[in-house]
Amino acid sequence: MGRAPRKQSVREKGLDRRTLLIGGGAAAGLLLAWGAWPRTYAPNLAAGPTETIVNAFLKIDRSGQIIVVVPQTEMGQGVTTVLPQILADELGADWRTVAVQSAPISPLYANDLLARQWLASDWTRLLGDAGRWAIDQYATRSALMLTGAGTSIPMFHDAYRDAGAAARVLLCKAAASRWGIPWESSDIQEGLISDGAQRRMKIGEVAGEAVAFDLPPILPYRQGQDGRLAGQDLPRLDTPSKIDGTHNFAADIRLPDMVFASVRQGPIGDAVLAGLDDRAASGVTGFLKLVKQDRWVAAVASNWWAANKALDLADPVFTLRGTPVGSDVIDAALEAAFSKSSGRRLYAQGDLEPVFDGATILASEYQVDASLHLAIEPPCATARVTSDGAEIWMATQAPGLARDAIADALGMTRDAVTLYPLHAGGSFGRAMDWDVGVQAALIAREMARPVQLLWSRLEDVIQDRPSAPARARMAARVGRNGAIEGWLAKVAAPCAMAQTWARIADGKLPHDAAQDVADSANRLAVAGMAPPYAIPNWAVDHYPADVGLPLGFVRANAHLNSVFFSESFIDELAHLANIEPMSFRIQMLGGNPRLAHCLTTAAAMGGWQGGVAGSGQGMAAHMIDGAYAAVMVEASMAGDRIAVGRIIAAVDAGDPVHPDIMRQQIESGLVFGLAFATGASVPYARGLPTRAILGRMNLPRLADIGEISVEMIRSTAAPTGVNDLVAPLVAAAIANALYTWTGQRIRSLPLVGTP
Repeated sequence: MGRAPRKQSVREKGLDRRTLLIGGGAAAGLLLAWGAWPRTYAPNLAAGPTETIVNAFLKIDRSGQIIVVVPQTEMGQGVTTVLPQILADELGADWRTVAVQSAPISPLYANDLLARQWLASDWTRLLGDAGRWAIDQYATRSALMLTGAGTSIPMFHDAYRDAGAAARVLLCKAAASRWGIPWESSDIQEGLISDGAQRRMKIGEVAGEAVAFDLPPILPYRQGQDGRLAGQDLPRLDTPSKIDGTHNFAADIRLPDMVFASVRQGPIGDAVLAGLDDRAASGVTGFLKLVKQDRWVAAVASNWWAANKALDLADPVFTLRGTPVGSDVIDAALEAAFSKSSGRRLYAQGDLEPVFDGATILASEYQVDASLHLAIEPPCATARVTSDGAEIWMATQAPGLARDAIADALGMTRDAVTLYPLHAGGSFGRAMDWDVGVQAALIAREMARPVQLLWSRLEDVIQDRPSAPARARMAARVGRNGAIEGWLAKVAAPCAMAQTWARIADGKLPHDAAQDVADSANRLAVAGMAPPYAIPNWAVDHYPADVGLPLGFVRANAHLNSVFFSESFIDELAHLANIEPMSFRIQMLGGNPRLAHCLTTAAAMGGWQGGVAGSGQGMAAHMIDGAYAAVMVEASMAGDRIAVGRIIAAVDAGDPVHPDIMRQQIESGLVFGLAFATGASVPYARGLPTRAILGRMNLPRLADIGEISVEMIRSTAAPTGVNDLVAPLVAAAIANALYTWTGQRIRSLPLVGTP
């Protein structure tokens, strides 16, 4: 088995955080810890009588089954296949023997990459490596397990490869010890350890012995391509159980003596329960009890339908303090934000003032409405609470924070609360909030028996934490040669990411979280606004706003708005300069060849006609965290409806671990982007959305979606996340296409004439 030096990744530079320390012992298993930590952490995995804990990411059963431990929440994006594939590839496992298990809450699974994106501030940026180290330490010590923003693969790729390599070495050492040969002479292929000659042994036979051996100072990685699993379209591990119905989502959990609950909360904002009709609810067959809290009331019954009916009859009344949220209130707040003193320049390059002084500039204003999550699975949690502790079954993208919130609500220590993380039926960021778990736990304590709480779709829509509404004022000067000489973006928007953190980490009520961050300019609110083009002078200003609508973590977050603003405006500038839109972009991408390649590929695949009038073609390009994409669409108007005939995407996201899953994520992002462009937004009035039925949301259906083509550009770069990459591109591409069809520039989302 060949040796390869361990390469230093980008995240390893400076503090050398990823230096792997190995300690071992048959009792505790192999400990994985990192060099910069002041302490080591042992895996807190449960092991059956025939299982051996090899490291924090791997258990091996005596039968030879490979059990890969995954800390990321599976929401349909395929993470419970891709991460095990990385480990199994490096181990040399037979894919047919690989299983997956959700990770318990542990510092070993902290997502410091997302923590750095989320928690970086002016101070941490000023401190450089020390600031990043501080965030990493906070994330680790807090066991900050997070799923989102396409960070799963970039964050854990190396850890799973190292875990597989470490296990392979230990297993080879154990087998070689039995055979009396140097361990370097053995290898693992398709789940069998061999000496390169005649002797073979199953992995499970020596798993128990392997953990007693030591690892070499440098982990050798597998060489060659024979028998490799990486890069193959392997069967997804979650597909069989989802097909035969044995896959457990939150609503599938059943416990002895369990009852069911539905909940009602007040209008959006600072709402408290004022009264209800107890006697009317008691007439429902199967009804058991009303559980009342200051801000919500739940009905408990022998089945969910009875519980929800009892709530209807109880007709709870809430008192709303403050101004009710409404679409007019949101619009007024965004407009007023531009004149507030809290606006701040967050990004700048060059000097705009002399460029704009006395020049003729193009100025346009854009607006985006808040967009709902509308995941297929409404919030749901099952809880069992006793005097000894609590158990919670729920899908959550932040299990450590959810557990802590539940413990605080019950007045228990965090060690007394066990949270079983489940897969989510979609999420798009909705499962970052944990309020359904807290409610389920409090109801279960009140009932002294297990309770499953499921929100109705109406409750899900009313209490959703949508994407941020935003307004942008764009201005630019185009030189005689068609190049952009100056670019200014002023964005009025609340910061949904800051609000989310205040809720899930600091325990703030939604309306309090919104108010607490209302006057703070934040880079997270304008993420994606920094242009990828070679513009010598540009700036991005953020004007924070309190729109009265609590907001949340969503797919692509602020990039959803930013790309619509920037790529629509780029198209306007191209037409102003009388330059074909693709060429206009390409001339500014000399220093960004990967994005330029995506643009030319999408144009070639789609038969780009130059954006001429009547073509119905539009395009947009963007990059996020080392991943690049361009989208071209063909769209037209059929009466007052938008018809999207084709969507073509070209993506460079590094060397994919599982190409088909990457393709699935890209296609999912394109459809999500179409929904964002044409629907998923609702008007608000008097503290409530004015519609809540999915059929009235103008969401795209299969019949509304034309041909989708995806080209993944071959790359030797490290694999990146693509979950957020293409969704922001679709709205701008459609708007640009409709301009060529109608001659009218659409500058607001959702677009008019929805499917």
